[in-house]
Amino acid sequence: MKLAVSRSGYYAWAARGASARSRRDERLGRLIEEHFEQSGGTYGSPRIHALLGRQGERCGRKRVARLMRQRHLKARASRIYRLLPGNVACKLGLANQARERDVTGPNQVWRGDITYLKTNRSWRYLAVVIDQYSRRLVGWKLGPQRTIELTVDALHRAIQRRRPPAGLVFHSDRGSEYAGYLFRDRLARRGIVQSMNRPRTMTDNAHMESFFHSMKSEVIHGHPQMRPDELEEVIRRYIARYNRTRIHSSLAYRSPIDYERTNA
Repeated sequence: MKLAVSRSGYYAWAARGASARSRRDERLGRLIEEHFEQSGGTYGSPRIHALLGRQGERCGRKRVARLMRQRHLKARASRIYRLLPGNVACKLGLANQARERDVTGPNQVWRGDITYLKTNRSWRYLAVVIDQYSRRLVGWKLGPQRTIELTVDALHRAIQRRRPPAGLVFHSDRGSEYAGYLFRDRLARRGIVQSMNRPRTMTDNAHMESFFHSMKSEVIHGHPQMRPDELEEVIRRYIARYNRTRIHSSLAYRSPIDYERTNA
């Protein structure tokens, strides 16, 4: 089959080279790959679009998504292992105090939870405390057993680091590690108001679910053979990056520390 194109027309087309849009796509593609690699393969098109905007690159989110698809760049995701909370708190009559608070700054509402992580030998339990305002992780503790002492240690580290005022609300699920006397006593001594999920309402602590999902997707999933000491170092490095540089859509695509500084 012959094409209705003259010899001179073909050579003129070949001499023109790539279009301006193609050259722009190539430039954006290289920048997208750089941001994707720097995130460890965890940033999707919304976050990368935000980073490009801060660099002064004006482009649409759909264009970023298209270029990522063309380069087979897909953010990792992972499922969450959920602990089944005990029913001790049901007898305490503790309400979800966090729902009543209009959070306008740091150290007004903290949230805590526990998850478990697999190593090459056994499971390890991670208790964390997050400031709801900035999503900043302010205290954590990794241990071989799921105990009240684990949650108390994470709380103690958060208090030592932040020195919160009396009246702070601490929210958690209804597990026995948070409903036990030892933990409740520590809260009361500091003038911290205890808050818990409503019965059978897992979404009451969605901030913690989001953190655990991000952490497992980005540094845990796909690495089940880590030694316990390796796991602790991975978590330590991740938390430092999470607080300092990892951007969040809910924080106008800023990191927790950057958000606190910007809105101080």
